[in-house]
Amino acid sequence: MSDRATGCTVLHVDMDAFFASVEVRRHPELAGTPVIVGGAGNRGVVTSATYEARRYGVHSAMPTSRALRLCPTATVLPGDMALYAEVSRSVMALFRSITPLVEPLSLDEAFLDVSGAGRRLGDPVAIGEYIRGRVFDEQGITCSVGVAGSKFVAKLASTRSKPDGLLVVRPAEVMDFLHPLPVGALWGVGAKTEEVLLRLGLRTVGDLAHVPARTLQRAVGQAAGAHLHELAWGRDPRRVVPDEPDRSTGAEETFGTDVDDPAVIHRELLHLAERTAGRLRSTGHLTRTVSIKVRFADFTTITRSRTLKVPTDVGQELYDTARALFDALGLDRARIRLVGVRAEGLVEAAATARQLELGAREHGRRDAELAADRAARRFGAGAVRPATLITRTHVPGAGPSRRRPPPGTGR
Repeated sequence: MSDRATGCTVLHVDMDAFFASVEVRRHPELAGTPVIVGGAGNRGVVTSATYEARRYGVHSAMPTSRALRLCPTATVLPGDMALYAEVSRSVMALFRSITPLVEPLSLDEAFLDVSGAGRRLGDPVAIGEYIRGRVFDEQGITCSVGVAGSKFVAKLASTRSKPDGLLVVRPAEVMDFLHPLPVGALWGVGAKTEEVLLRLGLRTVGDLAHVPARTLQRAVGQAAGAHLHELAWGRDPRRVVPDEPDRSTGAEETFGTDVDDPAVIHRELLHLAERTAGRLRSTGHLTRTVSIKVRFADFTTITRSRTLKVPTDVGQELYDTARALFDALGLDRARIRLVGVRAEGLVEAAATARQLELGAREHGRRDAELAADRAARRFGAGAVRPATLITRTHVPGAGPSRRRPPPGTGR
């Protein structure tokens, strides 16, 4: 291994503004302009934004209305999760062609242990550059790569190298790299923990590193204090764990105004079930359990679930189960703010003998939904949809001709 990467076998690869970058690839006329992916309307939320939009202060999880006040020239797009999942599959397949030790964290980032790939592809820095080139050539988007001796430092390095960069942090450089960072950069430091640390005068990782572990444990708890003390000194023994299976996937919708009409809820459940089933098919999974989430106007939230006799990826089957779960709640004109549908207990479709269990009707539904998937890939999301979803009754209080806003939640 060359001197430039001695002791560095862990890569963290993170796509830059992933959803927004894929949308710009699909709409090249938007290149170089501020683009926001997320929901419109008063309750829409930003899920991704190009760096042109971020310069105005736009960031993920921000209300879209606020984002547009900060950047009124931005183009807002609703997003296409099936497309993002397809691009993610291709990127993860590239990673696995380099090393079998790939640990996906989400659709757009993963850890790689490249200790066994050196003879074939060069040192970890060369491998990182190779990945960046391949992703750009094959997908038309950029990624950033952190190279280090541990997962924690590699992830911080990829963040520091954004956008479209590569940063190596060798073992001898870890303290110089870590200690000037704000304490909020440490894994496990959320808003509340950061507030506690700042009250103690601990503003940087270096400040925290020089506080006795017992003092930290008294301030933030025994486990958290020990964890943060270790990270502050760059100690992270975790290995890259390959192919962590997906445990669940789903979609949810926050309404523009609170809804008390069961017919509107039913249509939304159908829409969410279709989206969830599309995600299952795009990742090659079936679900054993369907759950719903209902959030009321006062933010009280309840969930209900049901395990299926036969795993499925058919939207109609997910909808039938979700609707039955909702109707069983017996809600009488309750004002509802959000509904969600989730597929849990996922299994690999290729390894599950399900086809013999399906009757002709279920086969027909699945074939129709697969055809809709192909149409969506060619013509865009929503090119083919159930007739019930073509015309929607307006949301109460939103005006007589208000169309349903694009999805306002989800990454």
